[in-house]
Amino acid sequence: MKKVRRRALAVILLAAMIVGLTGVFILRLVRDGDDWASFPSNGNAYSGGKLKTGKVVDRNGTVLLSITDGEVTYAEDRDIRRATLHAVGDKYGNIGTGAYRVFADELLGYSTLKGLYDFSGEGGTMELSIDAPACAVALDALDGRSGSVAVMNYVTGEIVCMVSSPTFDPADPPEISEDDTSGVYLNRVLSSTFTPGSTFKLVTLAAAIENIPDLFSRDFHCDGGFYVGEDWVSCAGEHGDLKIEDALGLSCNSVFGSLALELGAETLEKYAESFGLTSRQTVDGIGCAAGSFDRAEPDSTDLAWSGIGQYHDLVNPAAMLRLMAAIANGGRAPEMTLHRSSSKAGTERIMSSTTAQRLSEMMDYAVTINYGEENFPGLEIRAKSGTAEVGGGDTNAWFVGFLEDPANPYAFAVCIERGGWGSSSAGPVANEVLQALVD
Repeated sequence: MKKVRRRALAVILLAAMIVGLTGVFILRLVRDGDDWASFPSNGNAYSGGKLKTGKVVDRNGTVLLSITDGEVTYAEDRDIRRATLHAVGDKYGNIGTGAYRVFADELLGYSTLKGLYDFSGEGGTMELSIDAPACAVALDALDGRSGSVAVMNYVTGEIVCMVSSPTFDPADPPEISEDDTSGVYLNRVLSSTFTPGSTFKLVTLAAAIENIPDLFSRDFHCDGGFYVGEDWVSCAGEHGDLKIEDALGLSCNSVFGSLALELGAETLEKYAESFGLTSRQTVDGIGCAAGSFDRAEPDSTDLAWSGIGQYHDLVNPAAMLRLMAAIANGGRAPEMTLHRSSSKAGTERIMSSTTAQRLSEMMDYAVTINYGEENFPGLEIRAKSGTAEVGGGDTNAWFVGFLEDPANPYAFAVCIERGGWGSSSAGPVANEVLQALVD
């Protein structure tokens, strides 16, 4: 009798173990099945290291990439092929952020229930959120210059334009040597960081709004710069007497360098971190490059310059885009995506609605008194430029902001490497792309 009981107990334990392991397998299948299916060594999915099937289309249904029996074809239009290269990817997988690599499971048509089985043999269709014609406009506006253009719908979180330059035609790829330093395979929107210049003044301003009670009643003065000890912090103009609204609109280094000294490095670092500028943002699981903010010594020239967006400050364009979207959204940053969607994105509050509203109003004022509304006809644009010194007398040109327009809820970030002045170089690029999207 005891032997029967022992055997029964052993059977029950074995059955429980089988059920438990089956449960673990099912959970792993649901969680990781897409990764298993799209693993490059899977002969049902790949042939000779290339995906066997699938299709990538833009938000309008334009075919950007099609794979049949392992043969890859791209969009008919060469300009669109070049403009969407870093979003779609090359057939050799050199571009790590492209849909060809990142969304392989969707191209293969994988699902948890049926796996890779597809009666039609056509695989799946990955619908990107980007607007291919707008991307072509962005690349044309860059006019061969290295840089990035990114536009996001700040309600849905969809990235509708993502262009990185330099680029090439994936249907006719050039010979690119291992010694090439252009970074042509690099998606500058997601995988690069740049000195932000005066765009970082929005971070310093937010910190000042929340930590300096008399900020808006205070009188400031600019004589073309100011001394920190024996070191001179220069400004691009002699702005004379001004209020904080004018200081942002005219991008006064004297005011923002002084505010940085008053706020301190720890406070500035905290705000840069809370705004997501020093952390690694993600887009559909794609890890973006993390920016950085180094604490400078108290009462130092370095600290002043760090609040102006120089010193060791570095920012990723996608993270800057997310910050612009948060200001437009009343302080809530949307979850960024490259998937076509009609639903509202999940959001994370990164600043108070009051601070976001203040920043928005002052960016509107900057357009009025500095950038010129006539340079953005028909657009309800709110913006901040940046001209970031990068050595050798060169400057990176930034122009960031958003449209205060419910019908066209677009946030944008343009960065042109060694491109000159932000408003005069990057501003027109932003205008051309936004005009194309609004039209």
